[in-house]
Amino acid sequence: MRLVVAVTGASGSIYAKNFLEAAKSHGIETHLIVTEAGKTVVRHELGDVEQITALADFTYEPQDLEAPLASGSFRVDGMVIVPATMKTVAALAHGYNSNLVTRAADVHLKERRPLVVVPRETPLHAVHLENMARLSRLGAVILPAMPGFYHHPESVDDLASFISGKILDQLAVPNKLYRRWGEP
Repeated sequence: MRLVVAVTGASGSIYAKNFLEAAKSHGIETHLIVTEAGKTVVRHELGDVEQITALADFTYEPQDLEAPLASGSFRVDGMVIVPATMKTVAALAHGYNSNLVTRAADVHLKERRPLVVVPRETPLHAVHLENMARLSRLGAVILPAMPGFYHHPESVDDLASFISGKILDQLAVPNKLYRRWGEP
């Protein structure tokens, strides 16, 4: 499996790091884009962008619109934006492709490939909700970073693994990153 993974400037770098670790452990090839705002937040939350980029198989600069990811002819199995800013959500909802993240995501929408958007913002106002609803109607999966607690998490990493497991579920990747409801 080959995935595009994008990290934007929303808080929640731990979700990106955890997901990239999970992808690696599941043998998934990752093509990573980290926006400039994403790099700033990753540095603030994790200390070093290398903690994210070292986990990817390939990395691209957000302004590199000549990257293979910008074309529908580059075959990938899906894309995950984790975390997704409301700016990115708004751009996608309205077809505004100003960088490689939004262009690659737009390619996924037009090619009808899986696109999982993990917004990390709270509270939400009507425009945020309308943009997410519009993206959902376009075929994207909106998977807010809202971990469950029925699996009795014991650490922040357990909470992040729950979200990573849910993302992998949406991409039909079998995983045991969290204890499912009803499992012993």
